Amino acid sequence: MDRTRLLHELGLGPVWKLRQRAAAMPNAGETVIERGDGPSVPPLPACSLEPGLAVAPAGSVATMDWPTLEAAVAACRQCRLFAARKQAVLGVGDRQADWLFVGEGPGAEEDEKGEPFVGQAGKLLDNMLAAIGLRRGENVYIANAVKCRPPQNRTPEAEEIAACRPYLARQIELIQPRLIVALGRPAAQSLLQVEVKIAAARGRLHQYQSIPLIVTYHPAYLLRNLADKAKAWEDLCFMTQTMKNLQDPS
Repeated sequence: MDRTRLLHELGLGPVWKLRQRAAAMPNAGETVIERGDGPSVPPLPACSLEPGLAVAPAGSVATMDWPTLEAAVAACRQCRLFAARKQAVLGVGDRQADWLFVGEGPGAEEDEKGEPFVGQAGKLLDNMLAAIGLRRGENVYIANAVKCRPPQNRTPEAEEIAACRPYLARQIELIQPRLIVALGRPAAQSLLQVEVKIAAARGRLHQYQSIPLIVTYHPAYLLRNLADKAKAWEDLCFMTQTMKNLQDPS
């Protein structure tokens, strides 16, 4: 199936070409976080978990290798989400990938199977990846901001995101991706640690430490809001152009 037909079936048409931007793309080493012309955005609230549920010391997680990290996440009780999970979901894919996609958290099917993005949102994500020549597990790693399913698939709370942040940070350290894509608001807020509005954050190049980061819609949101699929296609084009610039800065 060619790309045009695929995008048409996804509802991601019309097929748009990425416009030439007036300014050159920032280099990978630059820190560029644009948040509009309004007042500065306050940081996320500090973690305030119940007694006995303190966040794991970031330093202990920061030295873990993959097997140790997997074991730590599987046994984690750092927030209240552990109580109702069937299993923690660390992530899946190429552990030396150039592309890292970070979602919100596991849903019911992910909690059952132990892999992120396996439901309807996962099918849409796979099709979006295919539209830009990518494939799950091949130079792509997929993770989530929280590793355990929130009850009734609700949005993760700030305390839960904070509890899982050291695990996500260690995954990024181990993978060393060229580009991070934050799928949805909780993922963007976990990585940027500021309040995020997707409409304002998308289409701009942000930074997670020294790694370029792009914010776009979560596939589950796109399934409920078909009108924004065209914007998602713009974001896919922006990701592709950004990666090309990173691979060939000249």
